[in-house]
Amino acid sequence: MRRIIVIVIAVVVIGVAATAVWLLLGTEKPYKGYAGAEQFVEIPPGAGPAQIGRRLAESGVVRDTASFRVALARSGQARRLQAGEYRFDQPMSAREVIDKLARGDVFLRPITFPEGLTIAQMAQIYERDGGGKRADFVRAAGNGALIRDLDAAAQDLEGYLFPNTYTLPRNISAEQLVQRMVTAFRDVMTQEIAQRAAARGWSVRQLMTLASLVEKETAKPEERPIVAAVYANRLRIGMGMQCDPTVIYALERAGRYTGNLTRDDLHFDSPYNTYRYAGLPPGPIAAPGRASIEAASAPADVPYLYFVSRNDGSHVFAVTLDEHNRNVFEYQKKPFKQ
Repeated sequence: MRRIIVIVIAVVVIGVAATAVWLLLGTEKPYKGYAGAEQFVEIPPGAGPAQIGRRLAESGVVRDTASFRVALARSGQARRLQAGEYRFDQPMSAREVIDKLARGDVFLRPITFPEGLTIAQMAQIYERDGGGKRADFVRAAGNGALIRDLDAAAQDLEGYLFPNTYTLPRNISAEQLVQRMVTAFRDVMTQEIAQRAAARGWSVRQLMTLASLVEKETAKPEERPIVAAVYANRLRIGMGMQCDPTVIYALERAGRYTGNLTRDDLHFDSPYNTYRYAGLPPGPIAAPGRASIEAASAPADVPYLYFVSRNDGSHVFAVTLDEHNRNVFEYQKKPFKQ
């Protein structure tokens, strides 16, 4: 009998040791139990280690809950596991999975909106880059109430969706993204900028409209304050803006822009057509970046009223119409005659 007891104890000890070794090896050996190329696992806020382990095991990310518990105990990171959606695309050990969750290495996808885009153009990027349907973005961007404390006339968010690169979880809605973009704009619209605009008698809407014109006219940082000054000078003396991008925006809104601005287009009847209507257009024609907003709030101290492209991305500026006409001939007409 004593011999049998010894044998049983030995078997149990060996079994326990074998199980322990199996579990320890399971925590270090890479594992992939899902069929596809990638697997996403959502860890909800407040989830405990047991719930997290079950989700990972059911998703095929770890071999089983037991090996996960052992690895977690050995790591000492049970209190550091972070909520969020995680992407797995290769075999990983339980310890590596735990480290990933402890770092908060959640899955985020970048989406970039360059400066100078309209809501419609941003919606195209949103759909193209997998954010969702463009109609959802356009609908969310139509919520002018998000900015009406700064712009009481806002019917939508044209000009107020700050251009930037945003890193987004897969399940973010168009409304949530638009809210983030408005928040980013508010961060840029500092009290100092607002005060500079107010000192010139401009509302936030007028400031952003001017900034959008600057954004569309030049991409050169050193030119932005000068372009802003040209339009500010024209406003001061009651001279028309005569800004081609405003005509293009008017045509786009009407679904009539072909990609080529013609002389006839300059007569298109729209309040956004600054060849037909004096002053600034009714609102922003695009989303300006930080530099254009700052330039619009602090135009350069120059007397220029005109500018024309040198066809290399830069512009030449003039005070008088005669000087401007000479520049037009030099940079726009003469090259095509040679």
